[in-house]
Formats: sequence, C-alpha cells, structure tokens
Amino acid sequence: MMGAVFAEYREARPPAAAIARDPALWRRLDELGLVRLTGAEESGGSGAGWFEAAELLTAAARNAVRIPLAEHDLLACWLLDANGMPGDAAVRTVCLLDDDATARGVPWAADSDRVVVVWHDGDEHRVADVERAALDIAAGVNLIGEPRDTVTADVTALDGVPIGADLVAQLQMKAAVVRAIQVCAALDETALRSIEHAGSRVQFGRTLSRFQAVQHSIADLTAEAALARAATESALTAAVGSDWTAPNLPFRIAVARSCVGHAASVVVRNAHQVHGAIGTTIEHRLHEFTRAALAWRSEFGSVRHWDEQVTDATLAAGADVWRLITD
Repeated sequence: MMGAVFAEYREARPPAAAIARDPALWRRLDELGLVRLTGAEESGGSGAGWFEAAELLTAAARNAVRIPLAEHDLLACWLLDANGMPGDAAVRTVCLLDDDATARGVPWAADSDRVVVVWHDGDEHRVADVERAALDIAAGVNLIGEPRDTVTADVTALDGVPIGADLVAQLQMKAAVVRAIQVCAALDETALRSIEHAGSRVQFGRTLSRFQAVQHSIADLTAEAALARAATESALTAAVGSDWTAPNLPFRIAVARSCVGHAASVVVRNAHQVHGAIGTTIEHRLHEFTRAALAWRSEFGSVRHWDEQVTDATLAAGADVWRLITD
C-alpha cells in the first residue's frame, strides 16, 4: 500500500529542481494514518513502530518522493511526546541550535508550520515548540533540491522547558538512522536499475550484462548496497530491541553510517558507469537516486564524522572490541 501510494503520485509528476511539501499528498497520507505512523493511538497516531516507519521511508525514497515524514513523525513529534508536551495537527520539523542560536541545514523548516527547537542552556538543554513565523529562517536546499534551511532563534524569547540529555542523545541517534535508511533505499533502487539496464541494453550484438567488466561493476555495487543495508538493519534492530538504550548503540549507528557513506561512493560511481551517458541526463531517473544518496549521506553527520566515531569507539574499547560488536 505504501509503495502504491508513492508510485502513483510520482508517476504523474516530473522531477523538480526545487521541492516543496505537497499539501494534497500530505492530506492523503494523513487520511491513511501514515503522517503520524508511530504516534500513540490515543493521541491520533497509528501506534506503529520503527520497523514500519523504515518501510514507509524506504517506499518514499525508492519512488523519489520528497516529503518530511521522518522529520515530522520520528523526530519532532516523537520529541514532544517523549517530553510530555502537547502537539496538534501542524506539520513539524526539528532543529538543534548551536552556541550562536543558529541551526544550519534544517530539513523542511520553511515548509513546516512549527519547528521543535532544542538548545543548550547552561548545564541543561531546553526545548520549545515554535511557530515558524517566530523564527528567522533563511531558505536553502541540498543536492536534490530538498529544503535545508538556516534557522536562527532568540532563545530568550522562547517558552522552553527542560529536556533530558538522554532524549537529546536519542534525537541525534534517530536522525542519523533516518538518513541511513533513506540512503539504503536509494542505493537499492540504484542497484536494481543498474541490473535492469545491463540486462536490456544491447551493445556490440549482446547485452551489457554479458560483458565481464560490467558484471564486475554490478557485483561491486550490489555488494556495497547489501553491506550498507545489513549494517543499518543491525543498528535499527539493536535500537528497537533496547528502546534506543543499548550501551553499544552509538557504535552500531556509527558503523552503519560509515558503511552507508562509503557504499554510496561505489554504488553511484559504478551505476553511472554502467548506464553511460544516458544516466547523466535529466530525463533518466537514475540521478533521482544517486544524487539523493550523496546528499543524504552527509546529513546529520558527515562520512568523516562517522568514521572518526567508529575509530574512537574501537580504540577506547581496547582489547574488548569483540564485546563492543556483539553486545
């Protein structure tokens, strides 16, 4: 059902240079109970979990539908619920301000009704559910045209409430996992399209899939996509099984994001080599997935950041690296 909804929507619309949230699609998803998929039923949600949410994000990404489902449901609204703050039907995103009261690359801020703002205040963090008009928002976009805005707030004017450090840490981990899931979906779709293209494109009297060099390229990209998904699913399973409290969860997430980031390089490069010139055209849909993978892999932490997290955790574990991996 998820895939059918997104496929129907996407087939009727060409790719756009700049992307905005479509109110009609949002209403339809709301009617189907997908906008607050993981929200509690007593508060109007569907009562599903992260595994179902991962399928929803995957379906959207594999159909190149850009919409702030993760930011709204899994991040902003979850944070309000976890901190005992009331919500409503407004569309939300979330941002974590730096010491200058500014957050950069905030997804969908200019397209949301409200922004859940988190900032550091002395020895604690505070959170406020803020109307978009009360914030200074400078519009921006990422590599695929999704809104990635700069948000500046006057925190002294915000009616914030204290938030536990554990929730802030969970927010950061959940945001990292969201992007890993989306990149994996884009890589899987890229791999599938590469296999289909190689099997149907005839060159020098035979299909591309009969050439050994092409076979090697596809083998490499599918292996990297599978590795990225395995690492991401391992991190997600550990997160859900421990309610995001497993001692080695930050390490597992760092491993997933590192694998995802490096896999994106190989998959994108090989896929475009397999497709040749046609894969670089705006009319061909390959770029909708390859550019998405490259854009998303650097959000909520760069590849270098996650590599360093893996290295630091491994060195800190010393001779007990096996426990770090298996616990």
